[in-house]
Amino acid sequence: MHIMALQNTQGAAGGYLASAEFATMLDRLGEVAARTGLNVAHGQQVIITAPLHAVPLVRRITEHAYKAGASLVSTFYSDEETTLARYKYAAEDTFDTAAGWLAGGMTEAFRNGAARMAITGSNPALLAGQNPERISRASRANSRVNRPAMEIITNFDVNWCIVAAASPAWAAQVFPDLPVDQAVEKLWQAIFSVSRITGENPVADWEAHNAVLHRRAAFLNDARYSALHFKGPGTDLMVGLADGHEWAAGAEKAGNGIVCNPNIPTEEVFTTPHRLKVDGTVAATKPLSHQGTLIEDIRVRFEGGRIVEMHASKGEDVLARVLDTDEGARRLGEVALVPNSSPISRSGILFQNTLFDENAASHIALGQSYTKCMRDTAGQDEAALAARGANSSMIHIDWMIGSGDIDVDGIYAKGERVALMRKGEWVIEA
Repeated sequence: MHIMALQNTQGAAGGYLASAEFATMLDRLGEVAARTGLNVAHGQQVIITAPLHAVPLVRRITEHAYKAGASLVSTFYSDEETTLARYKYAAEDTFDTAAGWLAGGMTEAFRNGAARMAITGSNPALLAGQNPERISRASRANSRVNRPAMEIITNFDVNWCIVAAASPAWAAQVFPDLPVDQAVEKLWQAIFSVSRITGENPVADWEAHNAVLHRRAAFLNDARYSALHFKGPGTDLMVGLADGHEWAAGAEKAGNGIVCNPNIPTEEVFTTPHRLKVDGTVAATKPLSHQGTLIEDIRVRFEGGRIVEMHASKGEDVLARVLDTDEGARRLGEVALVPNSSPISRSGILFQNTLFDENAASHIALGQSYTKCMRDTAGQDEAALAARGANSSMIHIDWMIGSGDIDVDGIYAKGERVALMRKGEWVIEA
């Protein structure tokens, strides 16, 4: 079905979107996003970016942000049809152009303490069939102008959060065998469920969940492993960890002192790998949805931290362009551990959206490191952080390598091994 036609069916989703149950769940998601996700401070400005279909959720988040004390909430909307129009009709010499004025304004706002709320949920196949070179050029241009703002986020200088809103186009990709109205209803219900807002007190449920994640992160921080070893079908990967790495999970304190949950949902504990100390082979356990392409059966080989060989049964050309973004794109910026029994994994749904799919399985990320996952970084520039193992890149792309067949060991500096996960499940108690 044509994308515009899909968009026009959203309001008719079997009556569910007009039901009292949906209104209650949407309001709960808005409250969790504003209070648990961002934890908006009194007098703080909030910047929201969202697709047009997310207006109902934006309104709920905005209401709860003001109730929490926000001084001003500003929302910037994107529209899939106008995004697509650029790739269809714009002149060939314009795809290296990006809205630097907007990126500059965002950067200034974050430097002045504004909180960042991003609502995801656009059609993952929107750019399928469009010129991949144009997509790549536009992506690089956007990455360049957004780099200063991205550094504020990856440094965790301000409180930020990502949540999702279902759309007919996205739902049709996730549930292609269902009528669109049923697909939208099923996707919304899945979002509500895995975002932990279906209980009587979602805020309290999130506090309990964060406590479990923090205990796992504390165990790993106390252990001070020098590397992780992933082993399973198609995977024999040694991931060295950055000098002075720090495990993080769930709600964390941003540089402005505000404790926030950057991802709603989240199931991971994660840290910074050493950009020069990754060796071996690894096979993806789930497809990677990237810029309109579903990249399937990724297999890569690392030497000295760098991908030196890569294959994919579908979308290999797109993956190759990603790896050529810059020097850091072939190195890792994140490694994360997620149990195979996570709610997202148990749902059996491939969301084709990184916010969800990365929380279904242990994963690694190509590109930029999160310096929040390193200790004692005050006063250290990019060169000093790189010497400790932090990676630098214009991209940060997560892809899943965990499953019920993957074992993970923690490796001490002297070579001693400790079982962390067996068949995708935690061995350590939380």
